[in-house]
Amino acid sequence: MPLDDHEIMRLVVAGRAELFGELVRRHRPALLRAALSKLRATADAEDAVQETFLAAFRAQQTFNPVYSLRGWLWTILLNVCRRHVRRAPQATSLGEISFNREPFTTTNGLSELLAAERSAALSELLDRMPEVQADALRLRFFGELRFDEIAQAMQCSLNAAKDRVRKGLEQLAFLAHQNSSLCQEGDRT
Repeated sequence: MPLDDHEIMRLVVAGRAELFGELVRRHRPALLRAALSKLRATADAEDAVQETFLAAFRAQQTFNPVYSLRGWLWTILLNVCRRHVRRAPQATSLGEISFNREPFTTTNGLSELLAAERSAALSELLDRMPEVQADALRLRFFGELRFDEIAQAMQCSLNAAKDRVRKGLEQLAFLAHQNSSLCQEGDRT
């Protein structure tokens, strides 16, 4: 039977550092998707995830097993991403962004381009939203965190976490509608 995150972390703190790799294997894909949605550049997102795991490993003694390990990792990731954005805000090319859970397996270039375009459009909409709402959506949908984990990662109450996701979805829908209306107006002129 595989060990759960808390048991692995307990063993890591007790000196079995090699087990930390299992936590990286489990959580890296979701952390990378969220970092990529926030930072856009693949290299920056990979750096942020690596920094997150390094910070978690260095601070392993501070982990409180009363809380979710995922929530703790996501708190670190959000802070690392904020630092990256403050240091070097950059525009990213359309082809660099992909939030798919799996690498592209099709050889159809059009499918890849459309997926990248959708990802870029979503990223642009998230960038136009208040940061707390955008981050709540990233945690919920890219990270697949439960609301209690979102609350932990964002250091807010459970109700505030739910409210941030709800308001984020409403804002996202509004912005998407606004964008489609603008595109339709442009087509008529």
